[in-house]
Amino acid sequence: MADDLSGSPSSVPDVLAPGLACVFCGINPGRVSAAAAAHFANPRNDFWRLLHAAGFTPRLYAPHEQFSLLELGFGITNAAYRTTPGSGDLRRSDFDATRLRRLALDLRPRAIAFVGKEAYRGAFNERPELGPQLRTVGATGLYVLPSTSPANAAVPYVERLRWFADLRGWIEPEQRRAVRGLVVDAERRVLLVRFQNAVTADVWWATTGGGVDPGESDEEALRRELLEEVGLAGFEIGPLVYTREHTFPWDRRIISQHERFHLVRVERHDPAPTVDVGAEGVTEIRWWSLAELDAAEETIVPADLAELVRRVTR
Repeated sequence: MADDLSGSPSSVPDVLAPGLACVFCGINPGRVSAAAAAHFANPRNDFWRLLHAAGFTPRLYAPHEQFSLLELGFGITNAAYRTTPGSGDLRRSDFDATRLRRLALDLRPRAIAFVGKEAYRGAFNERPELGPQLRTVGATGLYVLPSTSPANAAVPYVERLRWFADLRGWIEPEQRRAVRGLVVDAERRVLLVRFQNAVTADVWWATTGGGVDPGESDEEALRRELLEEVGLAGFEIGPLVYTREHTFPWDRRIISQHERFHLVRVERHDPAPTVDVGAEGVTEIRWWSLAELDAAEETIVPADLAELVRRVTR
């Protein structure tokens, strides 16, 4: 699709669609790409060759075939739109991190892969290492590849290919089972845990629970998680009331999680974790009334939690 996420025009169109597995983000259009209206059009640029060699494309694509990538679940954009003879001619103001954030939140790609450290640094004003990043944007993971430009002669082709091949495996999500407790007290309040991303400061509230370890049953995992997170023991596990599948980045990994929610009714409980929940990014635990859920400005997961509580406690 043509660019509709920024007021800044580009001589090279964005190749974007909702729900892509990965969006490759170059630094900006060079003169050859601008003339061709195609990404990575310089014949000395290794991007298209690496894409094929790493298994992203079934054959070697030419730059003018860039929109065919959408059929494979991939897209392309740039961190800066202005065409320059070289990336060294860019100004700090040429980069628009807000546009990339909107791209991630609106189109929800599984990952954005920056083709070169300078593309990432221009967007986020921080120097990255190659590979997966701790920083995320919403539900989108971030990865940094070596530049494929002929100017990046210090990194040999075989090394670039290694990082592209690693990315190809990394964007395939790790499968994970999880069980969660919809813990509701006598006043129909629900117990929630507040998470905060240490890099981006993004905040969200979620129900108690977590991953099911190998060999564990859902019941064993839920009892372990609720004891660790909120100090709750000796409770009766109620019926399965909700399931969901979602994919998200966490700790430099892409996780595809199947979650099963069980209703847990208690008269009252003062949450008291038995492990260091801060190591998991937990910053607060408290009870929420339905009115508070309805008026919440911070992110609640799942988004329809208030309606779910109303339905299962009628």
